[in-house]
Amino acid sequence: MLRGLLGGLATLMLVAAGVFWWQGRAETTFGQAPVLAVDDAPEAQPEDLPSADVDGLVGVAPPEATEVGRETKRFNKLDKDRDSRITRNEMLAARAKDFRKLDKDGNNLLTFEEWAHATVDKFRFADGNADLWLSREEFATTRPKQKPKPKCSCK
Repeated sequence: MLRGLLGGLATLMLVAAGVFWWQGRAETTFGQAPVLAVDDAPEAQPEDLPSADVDGLVGVAPPEATEVGRETKRFNKLDKDRDSRITRNEMLAARAKDFRKLDKDGNNLLTFEEWAHATVDKFRFADGNADLWLSREEFATTRPKQKPKPKCSCK
């Protein structure tokens, strides 16, 4: 882990040095001051410079920070039309997506089988011969898979 981190840091430093050299900012002559071409630049006239007179100018007021508590955030999350009231439809809208996932036949009625669809599907998959009961061998196929133990990174 430490070797990888040090290798990455060394790589970044080499890349930075290469970019610095490539852009030509590294000084190659020692003892001489760099030559600047200031003499060639046209001098700016005082009339051309922008005015720094800001008397009488007013900028936009900064926004005021408001304290929004946890309950206010929760209320605003449900109040979709921002009328400061939560209707029954607004309250139930958050659950509609989950309900549609459970309602397999789309008739807006939730049967027990639809509600317990994971268990029903698991039973149907395990009942290989479709006799509506599980033998010991069929039941053994429903055993949860064991999670692999994490490998020790100790040295």
